[in-house]
Amino acid sequence: MTTAAAPAKPKRERFSPTAFEQKWRDAWDAAKLYKFDPHPDPPKPKWYAVTMYPYPSGDLHIGHWYAMAPPDAAARYRRMRGYNVFFPMGFDAFGLPAENAAIKRGAHPYTWTMANIENMRRQMRSMGTMFDWDQEVITCQPEYYKWNQWFFLQFLKAGLAYRAEASVWWCPSCQTVLANEQVVDGRCERCETEVYRRELEQWFFNIVRYAEELLNYDGLDWPERVKTMQRNWIGRSEGARVTFKTEAGDAIEVFTTRPDTLWGATFMVLAPEHPLVEKLTTPEQRSAVSDYQAHTRRQSEIERLSTDIEKEKTGVFTGGYAINPVNNERIPVWIADYVLMTYGTGAIMAVPAHDERDWAFAHKFGLPIVPVIEPASGDLYDPDGNLRFHHDYGTMINSGELTGTPGDVAVSKTIEWLQARGIGTGEVTYRLRDWGVSRQRYWGTPIPIIYCDDHGAVPVPEEDLPVLLPLDAEFKPTGESPLKYNEEFLNAPCPICGKPGQRESDTMDTFVDSSWYQYRYLSPHDDELPVDPDLASLWLPVDQYTGGIEHATMHLMYTRFFTKAMRDIGLLSFGEPFTRLFNQGIILGEDNEKMSKSRGNVIDPDDLVERLGADTVRLFLMFLGPWDQGGPWNSQGIAGIQRFLERANTVISETAGNATAAVDDDATRQLRRITHQVIRDATEDIDGFQFNTMIAELMEFVNDLMRLKDTPVAHTAAWREATETLALLLAPLAPHTAEEFWHILGKPFSVHQQAWPTWDPAIAAEETLDIAVQVNGKVRDRITVAADASESDVLAIAKASSKVAQWLDGKTIVREMYVPGRLVNLAVKG
Repeated sequence: MTTAAAPAKPKRERFSPTAFEQKWRDAWDAAKLYKFDPHPDPPKPKWYAVTMYPYPSGDLHIGHWYAMAPPDAAARYRRMRGYNVFFPMGFDAFGLPAENAAIKRGAHPYTWTMANIENMRRQMRSMGTMFDWDQEVITCQPEYYKWNQWFFLQFLKAGLAYRAEASVWWCPSCQTVLANEQVVDGRCERCETEVYRRELEQWFFNIVRYAEELLNYDGLDWPERVKTMQRNWIGRSEGARVTFKTEAGDAIEVFTTRPDTLWGATFMVLAPEHPLVEKLTTPEQRSAVSDYQAHTRRQSEIERLSTDIEKEKTGVFTGGYAINPVNNERIPVWIADYVLMTYGTGAIMAVPAHDERDWAFAHKFGLPIVPVIEPASGDLYDPDGNLRFHHDYGTMINSGELTGTPGDVAVSKTIEWLQARGIGTGEVTYRLRDWGVSRQRYWGTPIPIIYCDDHGAVPVPEEDLPVLLPLDAEFKPTGESPLKYNEEFLNAPCPICGKPGQRESDTMDTFVDSSWYQYRYLSPHDDELPVDPDLASLWLPVDQYTGGIEHATMHLMYTRFFTKAMRDIGLLSFGEPFTRLFNQGIILGEDNEKMSKSRGNVIDPDDLVERLGADTVRLFLMFLGPWDQGGPWNSQGIAGIQRFLERANTVISETAGNATAAVDDDATRQLRRITHQVIRDATEDIDGFQFNTMIAELMEFVNDLMRLKDTPVAHTAAWREATETLALLLAPLAPHTAEEFWHILGKPFSVHQQAWPTWDPAIAAEETLDIAVQVNGKVRDRITVAADASESDVLAIAKASSKVAQWLDGKTIVREMYVPGRLVNLAVKG
């Protein structure tokens, strides 16, 4: 006899946000939920959040998602906390990649860039971000770069922009000048071609004028690491500028932080490119000097500035001499690669007794060494009678009339002595150099200057802005800028005399674009001013900025300079662009390497969104680890986020129709305690960008609700409070899913217009506490006490524990310690 097989249970469809994400995005757009309202009625406190805008390379990769999804969650949270939140987005659309693409693919940079922007905008929408696209900025559009040119003209008037010949880094592949910050280990940071120095006329912004102010971070909540990197880059040094003279009477200025060691200067070293080298070099040394100069030109600054004591010291004697101004000693002048024209004055006084590089140099070339500072130990010589090297501050010796000057005043007394004799002066110098903004490229903002044979460099009149970048560019395989050959662009009348002139063919460094974009978001289509003054007074400075720490010494330094300059020309009333800064880490490939197409470890977010939903991807990225640390992608780990959302959906969907009786018993009190604790902890976490621990707490909350969903407490008002809380806490992190849960719960649209839940400390408080009991530092038991138990009661319960008592038997308690809510420690002897 056979029996019919039992009918198979219908297969339950796996929960996936893909089923409803587009529906809710459409609803948000229709309701204009994220439309920027600068003047809300009734008024709300403002919160202006910006995350660094992307370069339109073509596709958002998972790194973009990692940079954008968490700040979107933070902005959504602030909105729920009652702030009027502005969280815009734009595109850093000028730059070399578009130009290189034009050369390689035959696509015009504008066409290539705008197509990429359209695609990336679509991808950002799929992420569920709250960007108001009406406030978008695109830096390659004339309505934006017109104001780059306007700023250039204002800086020119204010003495903040100037033209000068300078030794610059030149990339032969990109055919352009690079900033110091764009040279990494002697190579172009973009194409990795070896770079070299050449002399060119360049336009500069005078950032050094603000060096001292840039060292001040008062009132800023910025990471200490960024502040340290910027301080090191600015490189403030206090010391003296001292004038040596050659035997021919030419001045050689040096800057030293140790003027107290001047009497120990036994030779000088000039940079091989120093202008006096030619005059100082004797015929006998000409060949050796020329060869060494050629050798040095092939070295990067990194190589030349290396402090590696193992590196062999090289140099050549010029044959010339200088006079030490403090003792009139005749000292030889050398050239060496460790002295650069771009640092200090391009000349140093060499004090081998108290400078490690000079010590090594003197020993190699047999130059005299004269100690002029007594070491802290008091021992100038070792037991064998050899002079000891040291760089301590100490009492001056062998220093003429300043001999015997104590170390704590040696520097200041020496500066006074130098100034009294007119051979030196106290000075503060900076490692920071003015910002060279000229680039020999096409795809950038044209510099608004016309060169006239009679009047030189003439600014384009403001009413003639923008100077449009011509779109009929013809790209050459050499990489040279098409602007050099575009006669229609180049030829322009002089604004002063009307005679034929020629436009500047260089364009601006693209860091100019990103130095003020946060202000343009407020009024992106304003044709009268770069930023609306009324909106600026209401909304600036930016409250929260997020982005990578790799921008610490370029973008973040330049935008601080720009803000201070804008203040000084009357556009702004403040001097810092961002009140708070948070740096996210980098997301790596599963191989723990930086993601790159060449490694084949790039993760495509579009595929993940299509299969798993945007909210799944958002949550997983925020759950990977601390946001400021980053970490490797884990394809297996994302399944845990799927299970979490499925369980949350089960809790919501299976109980949404339950009756909600008002019950007050142990079960409801315990549920309310859990609910208020998760609100408290989640709020603290998202306030501090600790998204991973916030999600972990929500997972535990869902686990608690899963255990309770089939019990009587699921039919109470406390349950309803818990499920609504779950939807509200999820809203910043998983906006589509939270909206769906809110809808299932029968609540009115939209969850993103609701207030962030609040917790009651009394409800969240535990009724009992679990206390560890130690005897002589070792845990012997754990006891449960009332949360309001006094110290004497806790100690009595601890000593009464049978597990503890056996360790007290026959012993004397010499000390009792209670750490409230955590542990008891009993110290015994005997």
